[in-house]
Amino acid sequence: MARTLDKDLKKLGRLETATADLARSLALPGAALIFLLAVALFALRIAGVGDLAIYVVFGTVVAGYMALNIGANDVANNMAPAVGSRALSLTAALIIAAVCETAGALLAGGAVVDTISRGIIEPVPDLDAQSLILLMTSALLAGALWLNLATLLGAPVSTTHSIVGAVLGAGIVAFGVSAVSWTVMGGIAASWVISPIMGGVIAAALLAFIKWRILFREDRVAAARRWVPALVALMAGVFTLYMFSKGLSRIWSPSLPVVLIGGVVMATLGWLIARPWVLRKSRDMENARKQVATLFVPPLIMAAALLSFAHGANDVANAVGPLAAIVAAAQTGSAQTGAVILPIWVLLVGGLGISLGLALFGPRLIRTVGEKITRMDPMRAFCVALAAGCTVLVASVLGLPVSSTHIAIGGVFGVGLLREVMTNRGMRRRSGTPGPAVLAATPEEAVKADSKRQRRMLVRRQHVWGIAAAWVVTVPAVAALSGVIYLVLTRFLG
Repeated sequence: MARTLDKDLKKLGRLETATADLARSLALPGAALIFLLAVALFALRIAGVGDLAIYVVFGTVVAGYMALNIGANDVANNMAPAVGSRALSLTAALIIAAVCETAGALLAGGAVVDTISRGIIEPVPDLDAQSLILLMTSALLAGALWLNLATLLGAPVSTTHSIVGAVLGAGIVAFGVSAVSWTVMGGIAASWVISPIMGGVIAAALLAFIKWRILFREDRVAAARRWVPALVALMAGVFTLYMFSKGLSRIWSPSLPVVLIGGVVMATLGWLIARPWVLRKSRDMENARKQVATLFVPPLIMAAALLSFAHGANDVANAVGPLAAIVAAAQTGSAQTGAVILPIWVLLVGGLGISLGLALFGPRLIRTVGEKITRMDPMRAFCVALAAGCTVLVASVLGLPVSSTHIAIGGVFGVGLLREVMTNRGMRRRSGTPGPAVLAATPEEAVKADSKRQRRMLVRRQHVWGIAAAWVVTVPAVAALSGVIYLVLTRFLG
């Protein structure tokens, strides 16, 4: 009787667990649906009346859907190293990212809207407003669907490339190949290679510096007291230069001398704040690697927050750039809208959608980037975050288009590959000079030898190759999808 009761209780427990899992799985898309419904009602109130008002409502809902998917896929890359290194809990990372992304979108967002809405395709002179609206709506919907699929597959892809490919595909179907600005597209294609390589090289160089100047020293604590404030000063200077030159361009465009002076001032301030804090924190600290690593946690959190602000300021255009063109065409009744003016409510839809998408669907991608490619600790994660800031700053100075997603993945791969190379060299030194290959005496020894070789692979190649394949496929796949959607919309609505 007691055994039967135990079995029944176990079945009941499994049923309760399954019910809770089902409720959670339904709650996430349910919350997203409520957001899109609220966006639709808001758009109905904003759009007013007119023949094109319904297109504004539909375009706004699609832009909200796009913003949700950007939050789910792209924003995760900024917070993933901090979460993977255990410097931040997942909940804290989601809160910080949501606040900073929204602030970046509202305070400084939309500086690159014209590039997304008008720079890729040159419309024909006699293009009517409805055709332009359908083109941009097709691009938004195709980009959002592709990001949704990539998120479900656990592949972090570039939202910039997604929306650019979508505008490209719909534009080719609408106007032909000659309407494409191939110079812009050439820059986008170049960023496939430039972004991850620059991010990986800079992150690996920073980690190598930390290892040789701090970790490999006999007195690690004394070395950390000297170099951690310098690294914090570098971080403060880099992000200040980026914010002054690019991140705040919508509300403030300072001259080059002001930008440089601001960078020097903030770097000095960062050093002055970090030095007494490091001295106080390191007092009575053990000369151990894990103890020294704790000094990088606050700078890492600050760097991740700044990256999220910069992402919200710049990448919000991926969600609302086409929507800005839709609103402008509907208001003027013409496709020749000139420079696109970005209403604040459009930025609000983008910022809130990105934050909500991150909170609802971002954790899966955060774990993929932060944990599945290579092991992270606060020092490695700090190198990835600082490398992202340095890469974007250098690329903006050189006029090179880069992807924040590709930079982050490249940085994670760079620090992992450096660890792998250094670890393998250390193992070879400990085992002596390798001689000719010797066959294992028994199958058990062969299995042990193979297991030892596998442990040396500190970067999980299957995740790297899968992500790289998704990058290559993104533009052609989303372009084809956008072209099909444009044909369908023009057939039934055009």
